[in-house]
Amino acid sequence: MRIAIMTDSYLPTRDGVVTAVMTLSKTLTDLGHTVFIIAPDPGEGQREPGIHYFPAMRFRKYPDYFLPVFPSNKRELIESLDIDIIHIHGVAFMGLKGLMVSRSTGIPSVATYCTNVADTMEFYSPLPLPMEVQSKLAWIYMRNFLKRPSCIIALTPATLTEFKENRVRTKRTEVIPVGIDVNRFRQGLDGSGIRKRHGLTDERVVIHVGRVSFEKNIGVPIKAMKSLPDDVRLFVVGKGPALQEMKDLASKEGVEDKVIFTGFVPDDELPLYYSASDAVVSASRFETQGLTIAEAMACGLPAACADGRAFLDVVEEGVNGYFFKDTPEDCAEAMIKCLDNKDAIASDARRIAESYSMESTGRRMVSLYEDVVSKKKRAGGFVKH
Repeated sequence: MRIAIMTDSYLPTRDGVVTAVMTLSKTLTDLGHTVFIIAPDPGEGQREPGIHYFPAMRFRKYPDYFLPVFPSNKRELIESLDIDIIHIHGVAFMGLKGLMVSRSTGIPSVATYCTNVADTMEFYSPLPLPMEVQSKLAWIYMRNFLKRPSCIIALTPATLTEFKENRVRTKRTEVIPVGIDVNRFRQGLDGSGIRKRHGLTDERVVIHVGRVSFEKNIGVPIKAMKSLPDDVRLFVVGKGPALQEMKDLASKEGVEDKVIFTGFVPDDELPLYYSASDAVVSASRFETQGLTIAEAMACGLPAACADGRAFLDVVEEGVNGYFFKDTPEDCAEAMIKCLDNKDAIASDARRIAESYSMESTGRRMVSLYEDVVSKKKRAGGFVKH
C-alpha cells in the first residue's frame, strides 16, 4: 500500500507523536509498504530528507512546535503520490488539512488519537477564557473532528471510556497501540557506561523519560525524592519548556543532588539509559498510551505510574508495577515498591511489553487500512487513478 502520514509534529520536535510517526513509518516500510510523511516545515537547516513539508510558523507558546497555518498544495501533493490511505496524527492544522484533502480526493482517512487537546489548554492556550469554558470548547471541536475519518485509532481502551464520557461519536474506533522495538528495548544491555558518565556507582536509579513539559506533572516525582533513601537517584531524560522550572524546583526542595537532568538523549542511547536504571516513573495523567513506560518495561523495569487514563491499561498492580495518587508521598511509596521488587517483577514487565511489539501492531494497522480502503471502494467513494 501507499500510505500518507500527515502529522502535526515531526523532527526536530521530540514528543510522543513524533515517536509514533517514526515507529509506524519504519514498521510499515519493513512490512513492504510505501510511506510518505507530510509535516509542518521547521525551516531551513532543520528539514529531514524525504519528508514533504507544508509552510509553517513557529508556535510562540511552545517554540519547538510549528503550525502549518498557510495555504498548501495538499490535494496536488496527495494525488501526485498516488496514495491509498491518509493516516492523520494530530487534530490541529495538519489534521484539518488531512480531513480536507481526504474529502476533496475521496481517499479514505484514519486518525490516531494521540493527544487530549482539552488537557493542553491550561498550559498552551492563547484564549483569555476560563479553563472550564476552554475545555468545553475543546471537546466541541474534538467531537466535530473525530466523527469525520473512516476510523479513529485509540492507543488504549481507556480512550474509549473518555470518548463515551464526552459524547464522542465516530464512524468506527479500533484500539491499536504504538508499537515498540522489543529487540532494541530489551533486558541484558550494558548500562554501566551511562552510570559512569553520571557519576553513579551503587546508587539505585528511577528514570523519567519524555518531554519536560508542565502537563507531564514531573514535579511530583521530583518532590518525592525527599522521601526516598539517600541511595536513590532520579534521571529526568528529555528537554522541554518546563526544564528550567523543574531544575529550580529540585533546588527549592533540596534534592538537586538526587535529581539528574540529562537533557535530550539520542535514540541509540535511550535503551542504555533504561538499562542503567532500576525502575521507571510517570506522574502524568496526560498520556493516551505512555510509550516510554512500555519501552522501560521491555527493558525489565517495573513502573510507578499515576493511577489514571492509559496507565490503567498498561500497568498491572503488583505484576509489572505500582500505582500512586497525586502526592509526592504516594509517588515515593510506589517508587520504593518498584525498587524493592525489581527482580521479581522484571520478567512480567518484559512479557507485558512484548504485546506492544512493532510487528504485531504494524500488521494490525495494515489490516485496518485494507479494510477501510476496501469498504470505501465497495461504497463507490474512492477510485484510485
